[in-house]
Amino acid sequence: MAADPAITSSTSSGNRRADAPTNEAGAQYHLHLSAGQIPSTILMPGDPGRVELMRQKWDGGVELAFHREFRSARGTYKGVEIGAISSGVGAPSLEIATHEFAVIGGETIIRVGTCGALRPEIALGDLIVPVAAVRRDGMTDRYLPPEHPAFADPEVYMALVEACERLGFRYHLGIVASVGSFYLGQERPVTGGFWQSAADGVIDDLRKAGVACLEMECSALFVLSRLFGMRSGAVLGAVANRATNAFGDNGAEERSIAAANEAVVILEDWRRVKKAAGKSVFYPSLLRNA
Repeated sequence: MAADPAITSSTSSGNRRADAPTNEAGAQYHLHLSAGQIPSTILMPGDPGRVELMRQKWDGGVELAFHREFRSARGTYKGVEIGAISSGVGAPSLEIATHEFAVIGGETIIRVGTCGALRPEIALGDLIVPVAAVRRDGMTDRYLPPEHPAFADPEVYMALVEACERLGFRYHLGIVASVGSFYLGQERPVTGGFWQSAADGVIDDLRKAGVACLEMECSALFVLSRLFGMRSGAVLGAVANRATNAFGDNGAEERSIAAANEAVVILEDWRRVKKAAGKSVFYPSLLRNA
């Protein structure tokens, strides 16, 4: 994806601008990255520490930058170029990471995160691949009205499902709720005894609507990546279950990283299949002659 010349002109001219900030070296202000430094397909965890865990699974890799919550690396996995940029916690921070990645030529983002399951059959350590998200993130309403949908790119979504199948991971599909509050907004008690009636029944209402889990970033990623000319999907490891009140990783982080890495390889295979067939969209029957 070509970078917007109106946004990047300050970098090329060496003149810094408040409306399109860069650092002293002319790189993106928060990510400290420039065009060409990182592959166009990346994994995006919230936790900066997870970038290092991802890099350890690659065939080779190097850290690129670490500024605030934004840590980045690049490498190869099964011969395919891959990158990672952490986004921190919540939608406002993810907006920064997503936008600055788009400016320097980003094309595909796979969120690799954790979540709190709402259905009792989702065990700790299971994966969830969301097809869409309820927009309660507190940020995307600045871009679009709340009735505008937040949905994963179908090809990225299918690649993540394929990855879970290949790796033999237990996974679930469905809608997630992205919430801009970790405590009250997810019906957790807060210190001091403060409560409002609007928080009553949040989890029960979402569960009745068929929502699979709570998390904090997917809706922002799905909306913004599409608006910025990119595609995105997500794989989430269940580290909590609000139906059973269970809590713990149980391999969720390791499985989500493995599935995301594998999905990048699958997407590259499908890109080659599409190119050979002269198609811009992947569909299953293309594999018959691959």
